[in-house]
Amino acid sequence: RSVGELYLGCAGVARGYLNRPELTEERFIANTYHETHNTDCSPRLYRTGDLVRYRQDGRLEFIGRSDDQVKIRGFRIELGEVEHRLNQLDDVALSQVLARTVADGQQQLVAYVQPCITCET
Repeated sequence: RSVGELYLGCAGVARGYLNRPELTEERFIANTYHETHNTDCSPRLYRTGDLVRYRQDGRLEFIGRSDDQVKIRGFRIELGEVEHRLNQLDDVALSQVLARTVADGQQQLVAYVQPCITCET
């Protein structure tokens, strides 16, 4: 079965992100199936970033994300953004951030950092 990105469209779809026009343009797209006479059909679709596929019973199965966003304790976190911030530190040459499941089943962020050996402190 094919995997694709989930798009949402309904009367309640937001107009976009507050004060984030570039992200709004990326995530909210025109609905090519929109019919002006059908009020249930939203003129915009939201690109969720969730990868899904149809199961045999017709229900959607969540496969993963198309980006490096994770949700930990209800907060959406962009792993690449955390890495970017770590890499801006003077003593960090390179970093990688992952979401790992710990003993109690909860997820937490783990950062692997390569220190800068030739950095001036």
